[in-house]
Amino acid sequence: MTKILIIDDEPQIIRFLTISLSSQGYDVIEARNGETGIAQAVLASPDLVILDLGLPDMDGKHVLREILLSKKVPILVLSVRSSEQEKVQVLDMGAEDYVVKPFSVNELLARIRRILASRLNSETPQDLRFDDGHLVVDFAARLLKLQGNSISLTKKEWAVLEMLMSSPGKLVTQSGLLSHIWGPSHVHDSQYLRNIVRQLRIKLQDDASNPQYLETEPGIGYRFLATE
Repeated sequence: MTKILIIDDEPQIIRFLTISLSSQGYDVIEARNGETGIAQAVLASPDLVILDLGLPDMDGKHVLREILLSKKVPILVLSVRSSEQEKVQVLDMGAEDYVVKPFSVNELLARIRRILASRLNSETPQDLRFDDGHLVVDFAARLLKLQGNSISLTKKEWAVLEMLMSSPGKLVTQSGLLSHIWGPSHVHDSQYLRNIVRQLRIKLQDDASNPQYLETEPGIGYRFLATE
């Protein structure tokens, strides 16, 4: 059974999440503070961690850092902190996703399913290749086909697409993409990235308002949506 660790000090949130997650067949583990959460992340070996940032004994970002140092586990941050700067910082630290309280339980469950599905895909040892019957992407061969027609991409378009598709379902920040592809001196040059993503959408025939492949979190980053 898939295990989910909740690290939160609000009894109402823990109770609500436990009921919602258990009804979907998940095994729920609870931790009411950061110290217990870090210990449970190691001892219980959860498949996913839901982490609040406002904990009674330490800041959630410290908990995030400590867990990721000792355990390779996806972490979904669930917090009242809604500033763009806070979201970007936590995602750049390695969090898988960020959901602001109050939240829709259906959206949260969808994000959890996407993260868990992506983790299974990433654990399969294979070259990075995608084929959903409509779009075929083979990074080793530098081949992209849409409905059987070959599409040409620039070097930067390949780089952005590869970084997003390497972590399917994960929100990748603008600063992370810019630093990795253009270099640390370009982390604020978001227009470069927007232009590349716009061109990719045109070539993939992907509607930004109803995306099938590339989803935008305004001001924060992008995620590759599709699963094979």
